[in-house]
Amino acid sequence: MSTSDDSAPTSPTSPSARAAADRDTAVQYVLPLVVRIERAVPPGPPARTDALQAAARAVLVLLSDERATDPGGPWHRAVRDWQDGRIRKVVRRARGAEWRRASALPGITVTGDGEHPAEVRVFPPVPLDGWPKDLARLQVSGTELADPAPPAAPAPGTPVLWLNPELEMSAGKAMAQAGHGAQLAWWDLDAAARAAWRAAGFPLAVRTAPPGVWEGLLTAGLPVVRDAGFTEIAPGSATVVADHPALRRAAAARN
Repeated sequence: MSTSDDSAPTSPTSPSARAAADRDTAVQYVLPLVVRIERAVPPGPPARTDALQAAARAVLVLLSDERATDPGGPWHRAVRDWQDGRIRKVVRRARGAEWRRASALPGITVTGDGEHPAEVRVFPPVPLDGWPKDLARLQVSGTELADPAPPAAPAPGTPVLWLNPELEMSAGKAMAQAGHGAQLAWWDLDAAARAAWRAAGFPLAVRTAPPGVWEGLLTAGLPVVRDAGFTEIAPGSATVVADHPALRRAAAARN
């Protein structure tokens, strides 16, 4: 499974919002995400929703990690240069020795909550042409993921990343899009809301919006991910709406 996304966030709060011309001439960075998919059961493939949620949390954990936020941290410059408004992510799969080699590289592994919990490892951003060999060799295509049963409704007060019900996306594509949505939510939250979310362990849910709800989400004043259209879906497609209670309150106050 591999997805490379170059999505255009609607949020103006990118911490490194450069002009388009500057952005295009700068070194291009990508955020690698690797999901563990073993053949054997257990652990076997994770449930699709659990993998999407683990990917979204992995992005948040990296963005809030002191190695990325501290100006003297080893990941700070790469994360800063990557956050140029494109928020490009690549999702690949690994198993067995591939997973063990990937796990030995600097990064953070996030484990999901399912019966066979998803394991997603996020790595500091790398240049498009500068991947570590143990990541560059990972599969470019692979197993699709499914949910054994429809996911339950999110608990009240849980931040939800709503997927567009009119789009069909591979698991890798949806994982990247969920990561984009989590990132836009993080950018738009104030410091207090960020701290509270992090202290709680970044609870969140990823769900497909119910019929008739999607259009209302798009006009609710919440962060919206719009895809650049390089893979799977048409350019400009709205893929995710980030629905965090603090963002809901802020949108209501503006209106």
